[in-house]
Amino acid sequence: MKYQKFNKINLPNRTWPNNEITQAPIWCSVDLRDGNQALVKPMTLEKKIRFFNLLVEVGFKEIEIGFPSASEVEYEFTRYLIEHNLIPDDVTIQVLTQAREHLIKKSAEAVRGTKNVIVHLYNPTSTMQREVVYGKSQEEIIAIALEGVKWIKEYFSEFEGEVRFEYSPESFTQTELDYAVTISNAVIEAWNPQGDEKMILNLPSTVESATPNVYADQIEYMSTNIVRRENVLISVHAHNDRGCAVASTELGLMAGADRVEGTLLGNGERTGNVDIVTVGLNMYTQGIDPKLDFSNVDKIVKVVEASNEIKTHIRHPYVGELVYTAFSGSHQDAIKKGMSQQGKDGLWYVPYLPIDPKDVGRSYESIIQINSQSGKGGVAYILDSVFGYKIPKGMQPYVGKMIQEVSDKFDGVVSEEMIGKHFETHFMNREEHYAVKDIHVSIDNDETTVEGMFIIGKQRKICTQKAEGIIDAVSRVFESLGVVFKVIDYAEHALAQGRDASAVAYFAVSINKRVYYGAGKGKNISYASIAALVSAINLSV
Repeated sequence: MKYQKFNKINLPNRTWPNNEITQAPIWCSVDLRDGNQALVKPMTLEKKIRFFNLLVEVGFKEIEIGFPSASEVEYEFTRYLIEHNLIPDDVTIQVLTQAREHLIKKSAEAVRGTKNVIVHLYNPTSTMQREVVYGKSQEEIIAIALEGVKWIKEYFSEFEGEVRFEYSPESFTQTELDYAVTISNAVIEAWNPQGDEKMILNLPSTVESATPNVYADQIEYMSTNIVRRENVLISVHAHNDRGCAVASTELGLMAGADRVEGTLLGNGERTGNVDIVTVGLNMYTQGIDPKLDFSNVDKIVKVVEASNEIKTHIRHPYVGELVYTAFSGSHQDAIKKGMSQQGKDGLWYVPYLPIDPKDVGRSYESIIQINSQSGKGGVAYILDSVFGYKIPKGMQPYVGKMIQEVSDKFDGVVSEEMIGKHFETHFMNREEHYAVKDIHVSIDNDETTVEGMFIIGKQRKICTQKAEGIIDAVSRVFESLGVVFKVIDYAEHALAQGRDASAVAYFAVSINKRVYYGAGKGKNISYASIAALVSAINLSV
């Protein structure tokens, strides 16, 4: 075999499977460094500033802004943020550096004048990196890391702001665990955090190489074997090579991690970094405050897409264009019923929607869209929520079938406007074969009198009929003119929309053992009811 299975972690007493995520971690965005370096076209200064402002607005308190010692562009961006006072007092910028003296020196120069900085030191530690890239022993790799710690202490010794330290054994997941503990402990002791100080030990899944449970085992092993755990924040930084970055991050938190590094929408090397939006909103749907503001995901998508020049997939969790949209008829019917029963202040309890779209700034208008796979429930939902037509249950299959035929004709999604237009054209106020004009209705005690011109084809006749109600009177006139039917369903409601209509009615009639539904709209229930009955009769021709 060309490939070999990842070795199982020997952790017989693992505890993380029984743990739960109960609070938000410390979040650190690496969009401006890890994300930016993965772009075909790295961000311009203007794009970086806009992105940085978005991260602050969302609520990140730790932001890795770049690798200022690696290029002049990165250096100038760091200086721009500091010199233009764009960094809030409660936000800490983070800069990455290799364990090389001149790079650490330039990093110190780049961040002078800022109030809070995290210096992020890394060096590769895996067997593959040691053997293939560096050709160095375990001891030599440890020596490189310790030299980096020494130079950071030296070049940041006179820094006026607060300096925090982060160390990453890069390629951690492919590093022998005992060796990862050894080098991490050596770095912790060399940094020597005092009192309440907490250094950051970042344990990246630089190349995702195994299932998420293995990463969790690795995190728990490190959490329980490093020295001075009370002075160390364990950070996870998951890449998505196997498509499991979100799961790896969540299990890593269950295994003892305190902090998460990632990007908005998951941009990063190869298949990307963990998507912090997804992880955060996963917490939110479990009743946990993520401590980040995702109330306007469309703005996040707009800024990220403009900065990265990467289009967001329409099925991307929580933010994709169609993630709150149902096309399936059974899904639509379930959503319609759930939405109709959902209380304003109650627990969210709607089938197929794990989150209320309004919580992330989306409207309800796009929840249900209609195509040839859709059913009567979805069409009824659109007609009600958009147009105010509350069609009776018995009528819904007839309307649904008509809209499906429209969808087949246009070979795609039928817009809300098309649904309303075709419903009104097909079912409402039909007069092509039968009509009643110049109607006058009067009620005297319990008797109703209807007078008007009844039109049947080319035949026109002014008729007056008395009965117990309007529909009874109109029905008797039609029967006297040879139109025989039986009313089997009726519904009505006031209509809030529309200037020339204040009421809508629906009728079903049986003619020659077949059922026909019609709808009517009028200035009051009486006129709407007559129009609905006439529409139903017209549909029988």
